[in-house]
Amino acid sequence: MQDFFTWLGRTLGEIIRFVVDLLTHFFQNLGASARGFFDGLATSLGIPATVVSLAVLLLGLWLLYLALRALMRRSLIATLIWAVLGVTVLSWLIY
Repeated sequence: MQDFFTWLGRTLGEIIRFVVDLLTHFFQNLGASARGFFDGLATSLGIPATVVSLAVLLLGLWLLYLALRALMRRSLIATLIWAVLGVTVLSWLIY
């Protein structure tokens, strides 16, 4: 009977160890993948790969998204305003 519980404990420990190792490798690779994605994005745009430049990029893209939404509502003045602001922010970033 004791051998059964020893086997059960060992098997349960190996399963837990396998799951922990699997999750550790997954999250390490996820971080490396995200870092590689942002480095490739920054390199292709010609911008430094800093948090500030990526935040400015997201701001410019968000402004262009607002211009697209205004265009879908057929509001031409708002479309022009959002588009000019978005292009201006992106032109500051991409030189």
